[in-house]
Amino acid sequence: MDSSVLTIIWIVSFVIVTVSVTGLSRRAGWSAPVVLVAVGAGVSYIPFVPPIHVEPDLILYALLPPLLFAASIRTSLVDVRARGDSILALSVFLVFFTVISAGFFTWWLVPGITLATGFAFAAVVAPTDAVAVTAVSGRLALPRRVLTILEGESLFNDAAALVALAAAITAITGVLNPVGIAVDFVLAIVVGAAFGLGIGYGLSFIRRHVTSPVLDTTLSLVTPFVAFIPTQLLHGSGVLAVVIAGLIVGQHAPVVQSAEARIADSLNWRTIRFLLENSVFLFIGLNLKGILDGAVKAHVGLWTTIGISLLMLVFLAIIRLGWILMVTLLFRKGPKRLRERGWRWKNALAVGFAGMRGVVTLAIVFLLPEQTPQRSFLQLLAFIVVVGTLLQGLALPWFVRMLRLPPAHGDQERVEAQNLMAEARAAGVGRLDADVVESDDTVIVERLRADALVFSRAMENPQPEGGEPSVVAFARLRLSMIAAEREAVLAARSEGRYQEQSVKAVLASIDAEEIAVRVLGHKRVGDS
Repeated sequence: MDSSVLTIIWIVSFVIVTVSVTGLSRRAGWSAPVVLVAVGAGVSYIPFVPPIHVEPDLILYALLPPLLFAASIRTSLVDVRARGDSILALSVFLVFFTVISAGFFTWWLVPGITLATGFAFAAVVAPTDAVAVTAVSGRLALPRRVLTILEGESLFNDAAALVALAAAITAITGVLNPVGIAVDFVLAIVVGAAFGLGIGYGLSFIRRHVTSPVLDTTLSLVTPFVAFIPTQLLHGSGVLAVVIAGLIVGQHAPVVQSAEARIADSLNWRTIRFLLENSVFLFIGLNLKGILDGAVKAHVGLWTTIGISLLMLVFLAIIRLGWILMVTLLFRKGPKRLRERGWRWKNALAVGFAGMRGVVTLAIVFLLPEQTPQRSFLQLLAFIVVVGTLLQGLALPWFVRMLRLPPAHGDQERVEAQNLMAEARAAGVGRLDADVVESDDTVIVERLRADALVFSRAMENPQPEGGEPSVVAFARLRLSMIAAEREAVLAARSEGRYQEQSVKAVLASIDAEEIAVRVLGHKRVGDS
């Protein structure tokens, strides 16, 4: 069989296994990332499964950009700005603190490596992954501020870690120049930020003039690569460029995109993010055999490896928690501006405990050059750090319950959303009254006005005595009507009374309204 056909078969099999294992794990209530790693590790020892060899540039240029973009477009730029100082303290300063402290520790701990190699490994394990936090722990009942900080940290710490890794690799392969490193760091930040802003605002401008959802989605799919590749070639931070571009694009999407384009774009990126995030965990497991074979050649020894791994996991947990507690003390006891934005100690403990490593760590560990001392052993150690912190994440829900942290204010958020909807509907009624002309059908006008006033009247009596909230009741009844409408359309299609294009158009309209009603009632599509 032709090698290209075999490659396609392996890719399709890879996707099928990823989707199947993830779906079954969620249904069983297990941690999908942990199960995917275990399945991949088991599959790697099947005789006919070929060894996994991935070029570092393929990971850097093909995997990271869409993964980061998919996360950034769904992150609130407003929230990131509001928590900018906290995010900066974790995403930049904590990374550099980890690189320095863990670099010296790795140099002392792992036999046969140089100090530059220690710094390189520390840069690999420095960035945490909020995706791994939510993937392992499910729907955590964390305060909104904590969630925002974790998401913002995971977006921006990748850029800082890659800059530190690049400097360490330069020291491994050449001569370390502190002045050059400082210049490279400033250049990476400036070029990355400039390209990110340019691509973000540029795509938003172009979208204003693109009416086809297909063209709009196509532009969106190439955006992370357009932001990443030129920035990297100009020695900037491609990661920073992608993140900034994604934040801007996500912020401007409701203004510059049509509703159809937004729905298509959202579904596409959710799919891409799902496949990339989960397939990487399977990829981690598939690499286990090759990593172990290489690590055996390092002659470190089983018990030595276990000891080094445990010490590394403990050390990384201590320095993360220590830094966060120190920052919390600064926020609570420092200048007035910081005290006004201070963290609670319980929040700090939750953020400190949520220090899981994931996709980025396993991706960039392959960027270590071939001449890196103990390269295979360090890859194994990175693998153990990721898996060990993922297992730690299984205890995160218990830890959060023990701290008795107040969850995100779901009731408050729901009421705010309903109030905002009522304001929007009132504005719509005002526009309706201004646009109506004498020739308009009064029945249609009154129907539009009645539909809009449902929300305002529901807010006047949000919780009838002895009954469910008015808006929830509206959503329940309307969803029942929508189900009957869809059944009628499908019955008409089965009888062949209408053309298929007409049926699809009506079904698309019904689907769009169902999404809106389910969001209003806070019941997701697919929920029972």
